[in-house]
Amino acid sequence: SRRCSPWPSVAFRRFPNKLRFVIMLPALFRPGHFAAFRSAACAAAPTATVPTLLGRGLSTPGRTFAAAASGDDLVLFDRPRPGVAVLTLNRPKALNALSDSLMAALVEKLREFDAQEDLRAAVVTGTGKAFAAGADIKEMNSRPGYADVRRCNMLAHWSGVSAIRKPVIAAVNGFALGGGCELAMSCDIILAAEDAKFGQPEIKLGTIPGVGGTQRLIRAVGKSKAMELILTGDMLSAAEAEKCGLVARVVPSGAVLDEAVNMAEKIAAFSSPVVQLAKECVNVAAESSLAEGLRFERHLFHATWALEDRKEGFEAFAQKRQAQFKHR
Repeated sequence: SRRCSPWPSVAFRRFPNKLRFVIMLPALFRPGHFAAFRSAACAAAPTATVPTLLGRGLSTPGRTFAAAASGDDLVLFDRPRPGVAVLTLNRPKALNALSDSLMAALVEKLREFDAQEDLRAAVVTGTGKAFAAGADIKEMNSRPGYADVRRCNMLAHWSGVSAIRKPVIAAVNGFALGGGCELAMSCDIILAAEDAKFGQPEIKLGTIPGVGGTQRLIRAVGKSKAMELILTGDMLSAAEAEKCGLVARVVPSGAVLDEAVNMAEKIAAFSSPVVQLAKECVNVAAESSLAEGLRFERHLFHATWALEDRKEGFEAFAQKRQAQFKHR
């Protein structure tokens, strides 16, 4: 296996067995539970193996990485199927805590995906035992006051995820808490492994969600359930998340990436401009009145008559054959 450069931080070189990232998990467990988790985490080696992508067309040699220092290391980019990109959050020893540099790398790679004509659907997932266990609290706490967070407009660049025009699927494995839950909700579709956990525990840290938790959660699960989750900081199991409409589907643990890639491949086979129009219509529906949404939908429906793919789809249906979309 190939090894990248060693941990760059002086703190890591001095204390190789100490976990230096402060994330949300301390506030989420009973003291005994967290002590057991922390002991296991601190015993881990300073390198982490990126799991081999399993399933049809996904098997690739496993690779071993040291701590991610650059954007390319923080977010891995793969093309497992035609038209499909997989972006993997790669801070496994920190349970993929969402630092500014990681989120900047993710948004940058999503924009690159959006600009490439041969890629038409993306999957975002996490390396190891978590999708993303929260924001990097140590990094956030380094900003001492209100003026500092206002000056840098803290977390504003995270909104770049929801600005992507092509469909993005979240394949949630393990914890999706705080910023991790907000990242999943910024995607278009959420698939969850059976062991996935969702939550907005910011209340336990003396703050509130800052990247859409109070806004997107209410649209997904309704006011009462959103209030319960945000005001208590309790977690939702994958089954509960599916029941209340937060996730589209729950799949067996270990199979969520395969299922997400299968779904992305299916979407990528359709006309890309039409898929983007459909996504835009659904997103507008969440922010407009019914009358405005119906008007917007009709305008974009009419616009598909300017596309070669609309003509091909109709002709293929009439001729009882498979449509051959050219994405124009």
